[in-house]
Amino acid sequence: MDELTTFEKRRSRSEVSGVLPVFQTPFDRDCEVDFAALNREIAWLLDGEADGVVFAMVSEILRLSTNERNAVAAAACEYVGERGTSIISVGAESTMLAVAYARHAQSVGAHAVMAAPPALHRVGDDGLFSHFMAIAESVDVPMIVQDASGYVGTSLSIALQTRLHHELGDHCMFKPEAPPIGPRLSQLMGATDGHALVFEGTGGLHLIDSFRRGVIGTMPAADLVWALVALWDALVDSDFDRAYSIAGPLALMVSLQTSLDSYVAIEKHLLVVQGVIESASMRGPVSHGLDDATLAECERLMERLRDVVDGEGVDDEEDLSVS
Repeated sequence: MDELTTFEKRRSRSEVSGVLPVFQTPFDRDCEVDFAALNREIAWLLDGEADGVVFAMVSEILRLSTNERNAVAAAACEYVGERGTSIISVGAESTMLAVAYARHAQSVGAHAVMAAPPALHRVGDDGLFSHFMAIAESVDVPMIVQDASGYVGTSLSIALQTRLHHELGDHCMFKPEAPPIGPRLSQLMGATDGHALVFEGTGGLHLIDSFRRGVIGTMPAADLVWALVALWDALVDSDFDRAYSIAGPLALMVSLQTSLDSYVAIEKHLLVVQGVIESASMRGPVSHGLDDATLAECERLMERLRDVVDGEGVDDEEDLSVS
């Protein structure tokens, strides 16, 4: 009970919490953004009891022009409306551009912005502190600092994150993705006397451990939102038996996603399989190393995950069949 009480107190300090999936940007046959499909995807996520949506790395944000980024950000905030929380990534290689993205995100209704550090060159803690402070001070909504070193760049030091927390308080939150996830999360919580507001950002792979260490939410991909909502609810209810049963097939799924492109490819494929979007198109150049057998395994794992979430048994003979 103490763990849950502490969690509820921590979560109550921010309207941004819970299951916040990063949506996949749908493209049509010409690889243009399909806004109608995006609207359907976001509605599907919210109907699935997501607490909001995030526009970020696996949204293929780095493959969009500035005009496209702003258009998708505005559309996402419009499609979510008052049904949930809208979080817009504003990371850029220059502070000036990141500030411009942040101001635009706030102007179209974002409830928070998320900022990763520049990826193309190494910046010291003082330079990064100035970069993040400029973003935070340019808007009134909270800023989530994303340590995206699981995909790009180098990890952010605990000292830098602690300094930002002490300077900005709850106006600054964190999404740590640098390994080792658990120990670094505990270091951050310890350095901030347990006050840092943190989100799990590894697709749910480390969610159980991260929940025990103090996160207030998770930012998985969109494809398995129904499983992440069930997992999150089980954790909040302290039903760890159910949580571990869901986490097993989920971990196997995430283990097949070994790069940013493979994350996106699998997520879009499963969204197509579920009838959420019509095309799994990605903008090139793409290198993900996936084949038909891998995608078939993803489908089998999704079905197993669905059975676990729905509380149904799994037919081992059927599940292990080769298609």
